[in-house]
Amino acid sequence: MRPRVVPVGGVEIGPGRPLALIAGPCVIESEDVTLRTAGFVRAVAERLDIPYIFKSSYRKDNRLSPGSYAGPGLAEGLAVLARVRTEFGVPVLSDVHCRDEIEEAAGVLDVIQIPAFLCRQTRLLEAAARTGRPLNIKKGQFLAPEDMGPIAAKAVEAGNDSVILTERGSSFGYHNLVVDMRSIPTMRSLGFPVVFDATHSVQLPGAAGGKSGGEPEFVPVLARAAVAAGCDALFVETHPDPASALSDAGSMVPLSELERVLAGALEVAGVVRKRGTLA
Repeated sequence: MRPRVVPVGGVEIGPGRPLALIAGPCVIESEDVTLRTAGFVRAVAERLDIPYIFKSSYRKDNRLSPGSYAGPGLAEGLAVLARVRTEFGVPVLSDVHCRDEIEEAAGVLDVIQIPAFLCRQTRLLEAAARTGRPLNIKKGQFLAPEDMGPIAAKAVEAGNDSVILTERGSSFGYHNLVVDMRSIPTMRSLGFPVVFDATHSVQLPGAAGGKSGGEPEFVPVLARAAVAAGCDALFVETHPDPASALSDAGSMVPLSELERVLAGALEVAGVVRKRGTLA
């Protein structure tokens, strides 16, 4: 089945559309870091002519340790995201973790993300779908790609077919993930565009003494491979100084390296699209 095209603000994700970018810091640390990152990435996206959606989480509920930074919370975080949307003219994305957040979040977000750990939570997904906002559903690390078919069907049956699916790696023993690139055409065959999360896919979950580590040196090659496999967008978490980041410090791409990573992926995208090998 040919994937549908999903509009997100002024960005269209799907077949026949340019490779899109979803990028930003893992979590909102401060308004300053958030705005600096959004402005930097928007400038890179404009130079490379890649459609851009800003991403950052107002709250992270899937922390391993009780003392881990979890974000500013719903009200403050949404205010920062609204400022990004207004000042930089880009759509914004964040993840929701409970049904109580959804109505308020939908008033600001252009696309609502369902976290990988929560992708099977039926009432959460249905409530998000009923807002009418596009949904980005991340495939759980514990699921086969074809399992995303009935999960996406929950949103469609709730009245929302603006669904995007995201590959973010699969659990491979303890403290490791592996990416099966077959998942990208498999999920596209379900009728939905597919995003490849290039930074969560290089996480080493729980491997850094109560928090996740990572192998960010593999982000460029995995991003290129995913584009060759047919993904419709790339998801890249990025930060001015990942070593000092308050979440996912071990896997984010430094802002200074982002343009190089994207330029390599776009070269592959040009070849794939020129040959017309994508449905």
